[in-house]
Amino acid sequence: MALVRRFHTVRSLLRTAGSRESSSLSFGNGNEFSLAQIGDDFRFGCWRNYHSSLSHVPEAHGRSMYSRLYESHNVNTHLLRSTLIAESLPFTNDKRFVATQVKAPPQLQKTGAVRVSMVSPGFVYEPYALQEKISIWRRCFTRGGWRRTKEDFVRELRSAYAIAKLRKTGYSKNTFYIEALELYKQINILMANGDKKEIRKNVTERMYSALKNEIKQREAIWDGVYWEMIEPVVKIRTLQARLIGIDRTDLKKAFIQLTLEFLTKQKFEAYDAKGNVVAGDRKKEVLVRDIWVFEKSLFHTGAYWRLCGRIKL
Repeated sequence: MALVRRFHTVRSLLRTAGSRESSSLSFGNGNEFSLAQIGDDFRFGCWRNYHSSLSHVPEAHGRSMYSRLYESHNVNTHLLRSTLIAESLPFTNDKRFVATQVKAPPQLQKTGAVRVSMVSPGFVYEPYALQEKISIWRRCFTRGGWRRTKEDFVRELRSAYAIAKLRKTGYSKNTFYIEALELYKQINILMANGDKKEIRKNVTERMYSALKNEIKQREAIWDGVYWEMIEPVVKIRTLQARLIGIDRTDLKKAFIQLTLEFLTKQKFEAYDAKGNVVAGDRKKEVLVRDIWVFEKSLFHTGAYWRLCGRIKL
């Protein structure tokens, strides 16, 4: 009997291990990533070191006013922390879709009638990163070059697929750029004014938590700030697009994330409680490069674009 009990114990452990392995994501390029490993992999802005860093940044390569303000700290990924609404069946694990398991209330577990719908995935999917440039010779005649060519092709294919899906909803690049630029200006102005209530409408819950902490830290150092963006902007371009599916039985249930690069001229000045200038110079224009990630649901009625992350390269 003891031997039989041991056998059943080992079999249950093997089943548990197998179920955990099945929750990993495969992206079609031979790499697998556990859900616990996927995260923002980006750092949020920093206020404290703004004054010292700004004086050393060349005009042509200045970084974001807000991304330099606090030398960024790593943010641990809390997967799928976004608000959950009782609405759709628990998502089954599938290697091409982000899956999650939500524990239902005891009174609903018996009926099996629990439905869950995400307001936001709560993380930046495959954060954009600069790729090392390689020569044509290396790309064509080395194994590493072939591998890199395949990876580049897969990345471009994912972006093209996401954009194609988005166009079916009436997406226009020029219209989106106008909306994204307005959102960029509005969030920066609200950050300068410390208006947490209005910011919440334009960002995801996770991003709101980060910006709220950033405002709190800034107010502990400076009494007020002045921010201005000089128009027209120097450049806006799309760096990548990603589609996050949440239901393998319905391809329309997905979120789209677009990573945009903003190259703009900005003015910034910070004041103490007496109104004295303690950082920046509102008479000087600084060329700033920002990389922001915008997110939109493709299946919620009345969904609109929101800021879900800022990437620091």
